[in-house]
Parts: sequence; structure tokens; C-alpha cells
Amino acid sequence: MTNGEHAITGTGPDVDWDAAAVSFDDEPDHGLRDPDVRQAWASRLRSWLPGRPSDVLDLGCGTGSLSLLAAEQGHRVTGVDRSPAMVDLARAKLAGRDAAFLVGDAAAPPVGEERFDVVLVRHVLWALPDPGRALRHWRGLLRPGGRFVLVEGVWGTAVPAVGIPADRLAALLAPLAGDVRVERLSGDARLWGKGVDDERYAVVAEVA
Repeated sequence: MTNGEHAITGTGPDVDWDAAAVSFDDEPDHGLRDPDVRQAWASRLRSWLPGRPSDVLDLGCGTGSLSLLAAEQGHRVTGVDRSPAMVDLARAKLAGRDAAFLVGDAAAPPVGEERFDVVLVRHVLWALPDPGRALRHWRGLLRPGGRFVLVEGVWGTAVPAVGIPADRLAALLAPLAGDVRVERLSGDARLWGKGVDDERYAVVAEVA
């Protein structure tokens, strides 16, 4: 699973991500090649991540664009993605930085428990068959005082909706975290390289 905008780009969770890896970064919010888009994500990420150097687990890391921003802000990053091609690109993108990338399932990543200060996930939960189960597993990967940083949305006008609404995600997190904050992202066109009118948001949730 990769942190791509499956619904927006007309693909789905069963897409061949190895084949998609070559052009994945062409989307403005994937490759973050535009300086304004990159700065917008860097600013948001800085506000979501701890102010001190921390261990960040980027699940469904794709080509490592958010991992790179986190590393540039002084964090130690471990990325996990199911696609070997995506992982290869992430390793190349972060060569020489304090980062490691593993091939594995984002829902059950091949890492130890209580090793991370942050679980960072973008556009992955909506495509998992049991988001609640994944969240409970990820909770065990966090150290005491750690946090979830989850970027999700509901895309387009399809019925049933494609995505996971903010209120549903907040409800899933409520038993796992004492402080759950929703930050709406739809109104910030810089993040997406264009204006959007569907539901896009981040949830930052602190655990005890």
C-alpha cells in the first residue's frame, strides 16, 4: 500500500504500485517538486511532528517525499511500503540521511513495538480492509507519549464514498489516544497544487 491519492488519480488499492512507481512523483503532492507545494507540506509537517529529533515511522511511504521532509527537519525516519520499486526510489531519494526503508505491509509493518515517537500515514487507512485493527496495531509501535499523524480524506462524489470521513477516523482513534485533533486541509490549495472541494484533513492524536 502506498500513500497515493488512489481515488483522485482514478486508480485503486489493487493498482500495480511497482509499475506506477516510475510516474508516481508526477502528481504535485506526491513528488513535491513544485517549491510552493513542497513548502506547504514542510510547514504542515513541522507543526504535526515533535519539535525535538524523533523516530518517525512512515507507513505506506511511497517514494519517500514526506520521509525526506521529516529527515530534513532533523527526525530519524523508517519507511515501509509494499512496493519494492517505491522503496528503491525512497532509498535513493534519502541516500545519506538518517533513514531506512523496508518492504512490507503498512497494516502490519516489520518493525518492533514501542520503537517510534510518531506513526505517519498518508492516504493509506481508507484502503485497508480493517482500519480500526491497523490503528490498534500501530498503537503498539508507539512509545509512551507518542503520536499518530494521519492524512486522509473522502474523494469525489462517488456513492458509496471513496475514503474515510474525519469523524469516523476520530472515533476509531478515541479509545487509543487521549487527545485527537482534526485539521482541515481542503482549503489549502498549495498542498495539492490546485483547488479542491472534497474532504481532506489530518488527524494528530497523542497517546498516553
